[in-house]
Amino acid sequence: MDGHSRRVQFLKVLLPLVAILMLSTVFLLSRSIETNVSVPFSQKDIDERLTEQVVTQPKYQGTTRKGEEVRIEAVRATQGTEASVPTAAEFQGRLGLSNGGVITLDSNSGMIRPDKNTATFVGDVVITSTDGTEITTDLLNTALDEIRGDSPGQVNGTGIIGNFSAGGMTFGTEKKDGPVHIIFTDGVKLVYEPQKAER
Repeated sequence: MDGHSRRVQFLKVLLPLVAILMLSTVFLLSRSIETNVSVPFSQKDIDERLTEQVVTQPKYQGTTRKGEEVRIEAVRATQGTEASVPTAAEFQGRLGLSNGGVITLDSNSGMIRPDKNTATFVGDVVITSTDGTEITTDLLNTALDEIRGDSPGQVNGTGIIGNFSAGGMTFGTEKKDGPVHIIFTDGVKLVYEPQKAER
């Protein structure tokens, strides 16, 4: 028998043995894997999520008819029941304007209604724009299909010209493709600060 035949005979014995060893190793290792994995939620959390249909970190993203970006997210949201409306905690929004500017919206809670193209921000609402304007209010209604919104209650804010307050506010475009304007109504008060305006 030549050397080649001996090697073939040797491999015919060796290779099946190696395969058996590898299979036995797989079974041995599988026994040592921890199968009792703990779930990062308590039973109370799981029951609450099932009962209230809680969703964590929900996100909505879309574009307006003009192609402007609308993004809304929250820490958690509940589906709501017959007696209550669906709500979300730590409600945040981002409106990307066509001119490159951005309006950010933050509130304690809120509600989004894609079927009605609306989102409502409730409680300690903070509206910030890239031009340095910051406005606070208790309630803000916004649209999802265009950059538009209104606050029917008291608003307070700071901007490049100073501090101001008003009984209400709306924002949106006056013309179809025009820029976004913020309009204050119902007893507007402005404390003009020339130093800020000159910056």
